[in-house]
Amino acid sequence: MNLAVFSTKPYDKEYFEKFKNEYDIKISYYEANLKPNTAKLTKDFDAVCVFVNDVLNKKTVETIAKKGVRLIALRCAGFNNVDLNACKENNIKVVRVPAYSPEAVAEHAMALILTLNRKTHKAYNRVREGNFSLTNLIGFNLYKKVVGVVGTGKIGAAFCRIAKGFGCEVLAYDINKNEELEKNGVKYVSLEELFNKSDVISLHCPLNEKTKHIIDKSSIEKMKKGVLLVNTSRGALVNTKDVITGLKSKKIAFLGIDVYEQEENLFFKDLSESIIKDDLLLRLNSFPNVLITSHQAFFTKEAMTEITTTTLNNIQEFMNDEKLTNEVS
Repeated sequence: MNLAVFSTKPYDKEYFEKFKNEYDIKISYYEANLKPNTAKLTKDFDAVCVFVNDVLNKKTVETIAKKGVRLIALRCAGFNNVDLNACKENNIKVVRVPAYSPEAVAEHAMALILTLNRKTHKAYNRVREGNFSLTNLIGFNLYKKVVGVVGTGKIGAAFCRIAKGFGCEVLAYDINKNEELEKNGVKYVSLEELFNKSDVISLHCPLNEKTKHIIDKSSIEKMKKGVLLVNTSRGALVNTKDVITGLKSKKIAFLGIDVYEQEENLFFKDLSESIIKDDLLLRLNSFPNVLITSHQAFFTKEAMTEITTTTLNNIQEFMNDEKLTNEVS
C-alpha cells in the first residue's frame, strides 16, 4: 500500500515514522495541502491521508480517483471538508479517527476559559517586565456559574465532567441526550434556554448544515450580557462578523477560539514575518478580551498516538479487505 500524507508537519512525520514499521505501508510525506491544484501529486498512490484544512471537493476527488487513489484516510474526527457524494461516485472509501482523545480538547477548552477569566497570560507578561500590579486582572469564581455546553458527544461529555468538577451548574443541548451525564447532574435544555441562562458557553458540536453559524447575531442577542464564549470545534460554527459586533457591544465579554472559519491559509504555519491580510482575524486580535490559539486543542502526546495508530489501522483494514470500523458513510 502506497500512502501519501498531506499537510504534513514535523510532528505528523515523527508519529507516523514511530509506528509505521508495524504495518505494511509505504509512506510519502507532502507539506502541501491536498486540493484541486495539488491533486496531481497523488499519482501511483493507493491512499491519501489528510487533515482538517485539506480540500476534498468534487474536483479533488475526481482527480485523485483518476490517479488511482481508492481510500481517503482522515486523521481527524470531522469530515465536513470531504465531498462524500463525489467519493461514492468515484468508488473511494473514506475513513476517519472518530475519537482520539476527547479529554485533550475538553481540557484545552477549560484552559481557554480559565486563562481569559483570570488573565494569567497577561499576568505572566507583566511579571516578566517587573510589573506586579493587579490592576485590571480581576476575574470571577467559576464555582456555581452556569456553563452551557452545545454538543455532548465524547468531547462535550468530557467537558461537562470537567465543568461539574469545578462546581458549575451545567446546561447542555444535543439532539441525543446522554443519560450518564444526566445522572451526574447535567441538565438538557433547549438551545434558546442555554443561551439565555449561561455565563459560559462552550461549543462541542460537529459542523454541518444545521450547525453552521449556530453563533450569529440572533443567538448572541439571546445570550446574557457579559457571556464568555469558547469554540474548540469548527470555525464555521461561529459567524465572525457577528461575534465582533457582540464584542464591541460588550454582550460578549470574553472570546476564546482554537478554530477559525478562514483558518485554512493561516493555521499550522509560521507567518511571523508575513503580512496577514485577514481583516477579521486582525480585528479579533485587537481585542484585549479575545484569546486565539491555532487549532492546538487536540495536540497532546496521547492524542497524536491515537490519531496515528487509528489511521494506520484504518488503512490496514482496507488493505486486508476487512470491514472498515471507522468508515464515513
